[in-house]
Amino acid sequence: MNIRSKLALTLTIILIVTVTAGSGYALFYIRAYILEEAVADMESDAYWLMHTLKFLPEGLQLQEELERVGEISHYHIALYDSNGAILASYPAGTRRSPHLHLRPDQLRLLLDEIKVMQTINQPDDDNIWVYATIQESRNPARFFVINKPKSQIFQPVIAIRHIITLGLVVAILLILVLSAVLAYYMARPLLKLTRDVERIAEGDTEHVIHMERSDEIGTLSESVNKMAQKLRSDYQHLQKLNEKQTQFFADITHEVRNPLHTIMGSLEMLELPALDDEKRRKYVRNVRSQAERIGRLFKDLMTLQRYDSDDNFVIREHFNLSELVDNVSEWYREAAKNKGLELKTDTHPCMVYADPGKIEQVLDNLVSNAIKFTNSGSISISYSHVGEKVEVSVRDSGIGIPEAHWPRLFDRFYRTDKARSRDKGGTGLGLSVVKGILKAHKSDIQVESDVGRGSRFYFYLMPSDQEHERPHPRGVASKP
Repeated sequence: MNIRSKLALTLTIILIVTVTAGSGYALFYIRAYILEEAVADMESDAYWLMHTLKFLPEGLQLQEELERVGEISHYHIALYDSNGAILASYPAGTRRSPHLHLRPDQLRLLLDEIKVMQTINQPDDDNIWVYATIQESRNPARFFVINKPKSQIFQPVIAIRHIITLGLVVAILLILVLSAVLAYYMARPLLKLTRDVERIAEGDTEHVIHMERSDEIGTLSESVNKMAQKLRSDYQHLQKLNEKQTQFFADITHEVRNPLHTIMGSLEMLELPALDDEKRRKYVRNVRSQAERIGRLFKDLMTLQRYDSDDNFVIREHFNLSELVDNVSEWYREAAKNKGLELKTDTHPCMVYADPGKIEQVLDNLVSNAIKFTNSGSISISYSHVGEKVEVSVRDSGIGIPEAHWPRLFDRFYRTDKARSRDKGGTGLGLSVVKGILKAHKSDIQVESDVGRGSRFYFYLMPSDQEHERPHPRGVASKP
């Protein structure tokens, strides 16, 4: 059973029960009210008869007079003397004894004028009885009894019941029609929403639910749209991650395969018995350099993995940036000299608040890249206060980077010239490591480059100030 049928059935049951209960209560109330009014009318009429009968003169034909009174009052009447003997009745020939409804003591109360009137209305009796005494009567009549059948009293109720029953049937028919219409109106947006949700569940996350309503259904449709949008975004993100993962494994396989091939070839050459010492030393150097290249590759991968998963990736402390720059410049001064490059550095003190080991790794990668891609000129490492931060910059006069490569320059294993980069021994992860470390410092790496004239990489660090609690100095790391 679908929701529309359930709504129609529920509305029908509720309305039928409500209308039936209301009609039943109305009939019960009307019946009780009519019976109460009938008893009050009979008692009032009994007082009227009491005064009418007592003025009938003695010797008058009581039967004829009683019939005339009965025709006016429409009651069944029986007139008795003081001994309980019937004197007259209406309709004629009726013989009713008060002893059928009154005990002797009750009859005596009436005759002794202690109690003028008594009404008997028993639930299991088909009639209502009213007994009354005739005080100071001019004739032998001393009390009388009038009665009226309840069926006659409830005759209007029967007519009302027929009217209500007919109205109830009409109301039920209208309820059925109205319930069907209301159920369709109420279920239509739910059915539409169900179809839309099924489309989204089947993978159509581009589908948008259009339902301009201000009620809970409208709120639900907006929530489903937001859920579909998030699913769409998550799906696209997963697709990108899958593509990156596929590319990552392809790149790392390529990066490891090349040095392994070189190592295997060098080892094969070393096994030659007639190999002279010079060539033997050459192949040993090849094996060592390619092994170091693989080591750097996995070191960079471990750094990136820690950045992705370790909340304590950086441990900040206060240190002098000039000492760290001096260490890095010492590592590469000989390499720069061998290429005929001038390595310039700032030497003035500058306290910053960062992870010295990680910042040292950043400068190591940037200076290493600058030396690789600079054939003449100079390389400079500088730092200075810019506003409320310290700007650290590595500038070279190398080949430069075309602007088209800037958006992907810091992607993992991305190279602007893959062949030349591999020839220079790079892992393709250096700039990705730089970006990850600076992101962990809530900073970022920026680049400015002009093809043929050089490049500048720069980033910002927090200066050391009184707001930071100064831990015990850990010292500046040294390059392994």
